[in-house]
Order: sequence, then structure tokens, then C-alpha cells
Amino acid sequence: MLHHILSFLLLSTTVQGWRPWPTTTTTTTFTTTSLTHNFTSTTLNSSKKFEGSSNLVHLKYHMGPVLTTNIAIYLIWYGKWYPTQKRIIREFISSISADTAPHPSLSGWWKTVQLYTDQTGSNISRTVTLGSEKSDRFYSHGKTLTRLSIQSVIKSFVTAKTKPLPINPKSGIYLVLTAPDVYMDTFCSDICGFHYFTFPSIVGYTLPYAWVGNSEKLCPGVCAYPFAVPDYIPGLKPVKGPNNDIGVEGMISVIAHEIAELATNPLVNAWYAGPDPIAPVEIADLCEGIYGTGGGGSYTGQMMEDQDGATYNVNGIRRRYLVQWVWNHVVNYCTGPNALDQ
Repeated sequence: MLHHILSFLLLSTTVQGWRPWPTTTTTTTFTTTSLTHNFTSTTLNSSKKFEGSSNLVHLKYHMGPVLTTNIAIYLIWYGKWYPTQKRIIREFISSISADTAPHPSLSGWWKTVQLYTDQTGSNISRTVTLGSEKSDRFYSHGKTLTRLSIQSVIKSFVTAKTKPLPINPKSGIYLVLTAPDVYMDTFCSDICGFHYFTFPSIVGYTLPYAWVGNSEKLCPGVCAYPFAVPDYIPGLKPVKGPNNDIGVEGMISVIAHEIAELATNPLVNAWYAGPDPIAPVEIADLCEGIYGTGGGGSYTGQMMEDQDGATYNVNGIRRRYLVQWVWNHVVNYCTGPNALDQ
């Protein structure tokens, strides 16, 4: 009975991150100074997205905790991963706090997240580090997962007899990444990633966590858009990714989405819009599908291309990435470091 009750609660309240669902797209390229930008117009279906600046967005603080001390991200690699794929994601996480990356930088993107505070006025931590990692190459919970089984995966590694993951409820993020041959319940049809917190009755602790799947085999046109496009849009060409891995390129923006929301709403009682936490609209949901200036409504915004023709909008320490913007509650619109007016 307890299992069924927990299943119902988790299914009805898990905070989910969606990706754009394109129906028509046109692209115009123009050059300013030394950068070439793609202005991509994409018509989206219904989603939790608001256009640019809006006085109708009532994002509120609900007095819950946020992650104000140094954030550690603990990675759980579920399934089989190539070393190069792990390297791309590790370097992405390591770049979130790296002030050495050239403008527009991933750390510049994180500065918007840092604007959010708790009830004492303390800001989200500027420091995000890569914590301990665990690998589950043998699919210990099978290749079809649910939201509850993700919590069981986390439990197996925080209670492992050999080198368990640290128990860090106040500043830890437990990130479960599933390989391309793993299916999550409603993956591709509704979600590409989600976040929530673990139940003490399952894991033994209340820990903020997120799941993000690699969509390369199942639905790259949905969860790795615009590096892949759906079959139902004939003639639309995908853009080239900066890291030459469609599945991982798509995961990067979803990971950024979930980390930003976990930092500002780890227990689903801090920063969100909407009447209650059952279906919260969080700081990344408000900017879903926006990657640059002009984004909003049917536009993804103006992105950049490198000399090899790869599309991106932020620089990391050694790589480039495409991440969606997040909501800035100070100015009341979506912002990012690649905005043309910055």
C-alpha cells in the first residue's frame, strides 16, 4: 500500500522539464562584428513557456530552502557510456563556476540563477563542483525505469558498501543519467528530464535529485532538438552540435534546466509560479525553448556559430554548449549571457 501511495504522489507532483516541440521552422543567418548568428523561428505546441518580458508571470518565493552553500553534483551513470560522452558532461558541470571561460560563458548563465535568495537573503551559491561518481554498467534496475525506481537507483549508491556517494541533503544534487537504450516512463512523450527529492521511506534521506535521459535512439528530434529534428517536419535541417554527439548535446540543455531549478526549488517549496507545488512553473520552465535574443513565442532566439558551423550560445572551459535561458526575477524576463544587448 505504501508503495502505491508513494507512486501516486510522485507521479502527480514530480517537477518535469520539457523540450520544444517544433512544428514549423525557418532560419535566417546574419553576421555582426566577428560572430555569425542563426535566428531560428520555431513554432511550438502548448508548453509552460512565456514570451519574453511579462507582467503576467508571478514568480514567488514560498519560504522553502534553496542551495546557498557550495553545490556538489554527484553523477550516476546508468547503463553503458563512452568515455568521450562522460568527458563532455563532466566538463560542462565543471564549467558552471569557471570564470576563466570566454564571454558569453556558462558561468555568466549561472549568474542569473545566483540572483535568487532564501528567506535570510542568502544567494544561490556561485560555486558548483563535480562530486563523486558511480557507474551502473549492468542496468541493476533494468532498462525500463520509473520515477520510484530512480530513487532506488540512488539508494543503491548512497548505501553502497564500497565508496558510497556522500549524503549531502543541503547542498548536494544527485544526477542520474541514463544511456540511450534505457527507457523512462513517459520519456519522449512528455519528458526529457525531471527533478524532485527522494523519500526517506525509500532512500533513507531527503535528497534533491534529477534524472535526464540520452534520447539518441528513442527520440532525438524531441529531446535533442535542434541538433536533431522530428520526422514529421520534412525539409527541416538540424543544426550542427559543438561536441559531435547528438544525444549528449541534447542532454546538456536539459541538465542545465534541471540544475537551475534544483538550486532554486530543491524541495518544491521555494521559487515557482502557479497556485501550488503540484504543477509548479519554475525558472527554467518560464524560458523553455529560448536560447538567445528574440526568443519567445515561436522563436528560439539568436544563437552563434563557430568556424566549423556548430551552433552554440555559451562557452565552457574547453568546450561550447547550447543551453536555454532562465527567468531573471529582478528584471522579469528571460536572460542569458549571449544576449545582444549585453
